Amino acid sequence: MSHNLADLIAAASAWADQDPDFETRGELEELIDKRDVEALASRFDGRLEFGTAGLRGELGAGSNRMNRVLVAQAAAGIAQFLLTTPEFNSDVEPPSVVIGFDGRVNSAVFARDSAQILAGAGIRAFLFDGVVPTPVLAFAGKHLKTSAAIMVTASHNPPRDNGYKVYLGGTNGGSQIISPTDAIIASHIAEVAKTKTFKEINKSDKFELIGDEMRQAYIAETAALTGEVIEGDKVRIVYTAMHGVGWHIVESLFESVGLAKPETVTAQLLPDGKFPTVAFPNPEEPGAMDLALQVGRERRADLILANDPDADRLAVAIKDSKAATGFRQLTGDELGLLLGDEMARRAVADRRSGTLACSIVSSSALGKVAAHYGFGFKETLTGFKWISKVPNLIFGFEEALGYCVDADNTPDKDGISAALIVAELANRLASQGKTLADRLADLGELYGHYATGQISIRVTDLSIISTLMHKLRNETPKTIDGFAAEFSDLSLGSNGLAPTDGVRFDLADGRRVIVRPSGTEPKLKCYLQAIGSNAENAKDKLATLKAAMQEFLK
Repeated sequence: MSHNLADLIAAASAWADQDPDFETRGELEELIDKRDVEALASRFDGRLEFGTAGLRGELGAGSNRMNRVLVAQAAAGIAQFLLTTPEFNSDVEPPSVVIGFDGRVNSAVFARDSAQILAGAGIRAFLFDGVVPTPVLAFAGKHLKTSAAIMVTASHNPPRDNGYKVYLGGTNGGSQIISPTDAIIASHIAEVAKTKTFKEINKSDKFELIGDEMRQAYIAETAALTGEVIEGDKVRIVYTAMHGVGWHIVESLFESVGLAKPETVTAQLLPDGKFPTVAFPNPEEPGAMDLALQVGRERRADLILANDPDADRLAVAIKDSKAATGFRQLTGDELGLLLGDEMARRAVADRRSGTLACSIVSSSALGKVAAHYGFGFKETLTGFKWISKVPNLIFGFEEALGYCVDADNTPDKDGISAALIVAELANRLASQGKTLADRLADLGELYGHYATGQISIRVTDLSIISTLMHKLRNETPKTIDGFAAEFSDLSLGSNGLAPTDGVRFDLADGRRVIVRPSGTEPKLKCYLQAIGSNAENAKDKLATLKAAMQEFLK
């Protein structure tokens, strides 16, 4: 859209006229009165795009923000998609959708609007009666065999963001949407936006509320992952929900299997969409774990478990006397190795066959685990929309703290079930006089010493990302850190993977670099991997690789 003031005011006035939200309507009316070209352009110069991650963006008025009008258009577009695309529907007519929401600002409102619009379109709609973790919503879609599941969440994004995540049943198996389905849904949404106002979209209160029965079904299925926990109080655990929705499920789940109730970070335990103690409610971000580490020291904890706000990710910190904070936070790859080996060991005991899988940017050590236990191994593109679709998945992970230990019931990453397995493993090791650190050292001896790291460049100007990607493709380094570097452009597709925006360098000494834009945040990410003769050697190799790439990406 042009930055012509008259065009912007016309667009803003049309949006305000249909906006049912007093706050966002007032926001627009004030900007119109002020003739604020820059602010109006920010809200109407484009539209939040519906993609494989659904919708995600800042709350506010206009087509380029998350608000009730935009969400209503999305819900109506999804309804039209389901009514015209039968392969994603179950055998039961009409199509059905289950909707969950987290504790972010407006999540409950967006979820209720969606339920009314889907019901108004003749679709059977189930709405959770209160906040729910994303994995419980993904479980509900599978459990109820719905045509689709919708989660209103922005996961670990900044406090002022919200989002809309879509899963599909039928031939999609209850997992997240992939291309080209996203584009088809987006076209239906665009048609709604073009032809109907908020009031003109049919709505009905004939949706069905669901709640504790579904939560208890998730807890029962997840508890069945464990063996019988005989001594569940060997390890002192501190837990934080990071102002999210994980705690009540975690508490009930731990109790149901005989694990001791964790100590808690009280200030972060219950949902709070303002996230008062963290700037970025993501356990990977510097400072996000500070309060949990403080409570861990005060309570003399052995282990800290942290979910992100919608509880689909898990961070773990272990007691470490050498660390300044008294704890060392495990990398996503270290936790992936621990969980991968544990789930593979259990699968062997249960005489299961299947596959271990991880994203291409995650540690390739999981391939060694698969080979050791005689399982298949699959690398996928980044994102659980790919990992969860791997047939006969025993365990899947991505280094960004995402783990799937129960793909049959919850076809997505799940920070709650992962927390359960970690807590059970830590207690079992403690009964043998060992720790998770000891287990990691043993796995290093068994599979090789891997060290992984990341350079993350957050931007406000997205052109910086495209400029750096162009530089990598057109000023491609022949050597990195003194070693010949073999270049692969992932946008051309490779090793059976679909094309994706990224580049890869394989160094002559076995180290690896992958650079790609984030799919959910304004970041460029550079993923690094080194393999050494021992843990310290691997860390040294990683450090020099990181320095070389930081210099190149400056």
